[in-house]
Amino acid sequence: MIEWDPRLYKWEQIADVVAERIKDGAYPPLSLISEVRLQEEFDVARVTVRKAMQALRDQGLITTKPGKGSIVSPNEFRS
Repeated sequence: MIEWDPRLYKWEQIADVVAERIKDGAYPPLSLISEVRLQEEFDVARVTVRKAMQALRDQGLITTKPGKGSIVSPNEFRS
């Protein structure tokens, strides 16, 4: 369970955790990231996870295809 920082939105903190996991290799390139699993892991609403996923997309760390899910971007496309 994460200790939430009251100065930041939960979605920001989730995005930071997932970004670290991507950078550390815990989520390798092209691996699927499940919104449902993140929702359960962090015990937050689905909309909170979706905001975190949008932040990760904006950073170029993941790509999302409707009906397919979100995957970690290949290394060559990360900024």
